[in-house]
Amino acid sequence: MRSKADHTAAVHRERRAAVVVNTKSRRGRRHYAEVLRLLKERDFRLTGVHPVTDPSRLRDILTRALDSGPDLLVVGGGDGTLSSSVKHVAGRDVALGVLPLGTTNNFARSLGLPLDLAGAIGVFTEGKVADIDLGVCGDRPFANLASFGVSVEVAGTVKPWLKRMLGRAAYPLTALTILPRHRPFRAYITVDGKRHELLTHQLNIANGRFHGGWQIARDVSIDNRKLVAYQLGSGKRLRLLGETLVRATTGRWTSLAGGPFVTGQEMLLETDPPMAADIDGEVRLRTPLVLRTIPNGVRVMVPQSFEDT
Repeated sequence: MRSKADHTAAVHRERRAAVVVNTKSRRGRRHYAEVLRLLKERDFRLTGVHPVTDPSRLRDILTRALDSGPDLLVVGGGDGTLSSSVKHVAGRDVALGVLPLGTTNNFARSLGLPLDLAGAIGVFTEGKVADIDLGVCGDRPFANLASFGVSVEVAGTVKPWLKRMLGRAAYPLTALTILPRHRPFRAYITVDGKRHELLTHQLNIANGRFHGGWQIARDVSIDNRKLVAYQLGSGKRLRLLGETLVRATTGRWTSLAGGPFVTGQEMLLETDPPMAADIDGEVRLRTPLVLRTIPNGVRVMVPQSFEDT
């Protein structure tokens, strides 16, 4: 693989990019033509242009886009689309260029990207190639977050029209309808031989810095070789509701040292009862699960100000 400096120079000089846009995402269809216009205005040579109208074909489309040999794979969509793209780019001599066209855009926020199209595309010409950590839950790579509890039901219940209308506020509003009948569960997290036990309605294990569009803590990083596990509330429904509202409005936790966090490069998660996992928006696996990070597993384009370790 090229050095990151050589890779950055190639993207800036050659501007060879393949484009994949999920036109089923919240803003993908509306901004698809604008994406192509802005890239061409910046003299990118497009090796392939791939609108995704059927998300079930996303993997095949990403493979075809990469077969054209771009230096940069530009992907527009939400966190689920970008998580799938991360899996394809991982370990390859190609950088992922992120266009935040989803509802919460947690991955883009974790990279410090502008959330407007012109700003995000500007990073491709003015930013740099960095390598960030790749999360793995069981056998499934992920970019941002694995979650357990209320959020899994929310992911399967939230209405697309509500997301289009309200954006990220659609998720807590949907949670309010689910919480009265939701039962708490016990979670056991083993890290470096130490077992942590908690009772909760909601457990998150993050690779990135954001969840639901809100920052987890200021010193969480997507490039620090650590996963961060934390619960929202306890076994009491009102406490979960109150803490969720506080987090959404104030971003309460300023530091990992000031919140209920468990951190580590590898974690064994067991729950009673067994729980389904929402992995960047896809509900696929069930506990018990081993979660870990692959340090510097993925190359991405980021602003020059991003701290690359």
